Amino acid sequence: MEFWKPHKLASPHEGQLDLKINDRVRTIADVHAVPVGTEGKVILANGFNWQRYRVLFDNGAEVGDLDHRHLEPIGRTAKRLAKRS
Repeated sequence: MEFWKPHKLASPHEGQLDLKINDRVRTIADVHAVPVGTEGKVILANGFNWQRYRVLFDNGAEVGDLDHRHLEPIGRTAKRLAKRS
């Protein structure tokens, strides 16, 4: 599978998540067919002004246009973002 490199100007603003493809996340709000607390993997990260993500969840659902209002990082992703702060 071919991956796209993020654009130089695409960087998160204050309060936004800086996730990458294959990062693990968990929902913090009900999203379509995905209950709160469901874990998943980021399969697409895009946006210039609004960083948004498409996530494949462990229950098989794939949902796009998710951001910091819907997701929280877990595992290694959470540790990486905590170091950066």
